[in-house]
Amino acid sequence: MIPARYKASRFPGKLMQDLAGKTVILRTYEATVNTHLFDDVFVVTDSDIIYNEIVNNGGKAIMSIKEHECGSDRIAEAIEFMDDVDIVVNVQGDEPFTEVASLKKLITVFKDDKQKEIDLASLMVHIHEWEEITNPNTVKVIVDNNKFALYFSRSPIPYPRDKDVAVKYFKHKGVYAFRREALLDFYRLPMLPLEASEKIECIRYLEYSKKIKMVETNVQGVEIDTPEDLELANKLWK
Repeated sequence: MIPARYKASRFPGKLMQDLAGKTVILRTYEATVNTHLFDDVFVVTDSDIIYNEIVNNGGKAIMSIKEHECGSDRIAEAIEFMDDVDIVVNVQGDEPFTEVASLKKLITVFKDDKQKEIDLASLMVHIHEWEEITNPNTVKVIVDNNKFALYFSRSPIPYPRDKDVAVKYFKHKGVYAFRREALLDFYRLPMLPLEASEKIECIRYLEYSKKIKMVETNVQGVEIDTPEDLELANKLWK
């Protein structure tokens, strides 16, 4: 599932911007289909413009019925009455450089989870630059020894009070894989204060004691949040 809003706050209409001759959202959809990892791929949107862009180019799209605060809610509404779904993967609509190896790792988490203890899995990337570590647009994550998420924040976590301690910082990449039940629980449970404060949807899972397995990847990718990101993406595509 690829959740897609037209009215992005930082870069309105970004998913319909041109990326090497096609729109960003169509590039993302085609890249996801071309991984050949999924039984089905849908764009889930609140926008007639995005819906028509996908359908008119031979793709599959679902129109949201309700207004939604986040992508997880949008996807949950779409799969609520799909009974033949076990694992749902959320690919961000503004990340057209979909990377197969990382998605395979997420799916493998559930294949290896024989006891079905893991509710969802997500990706993280080791980051080094202090400018990125302190950037509130970069969501950071800290994990335990088994790579389960402890917390997500827009602030630097952990705070480097002792500069001599060798701490790794990880950026959370907004690619998720969910068990269907966990996603529907998320949809039905109210937002709590930590999520509301940070505006990071995966915090809701932690607040309701869900287990999030983090998978490290070396692929940064390009998230198109600004016109500058789009310019970079066009250069990379060429």
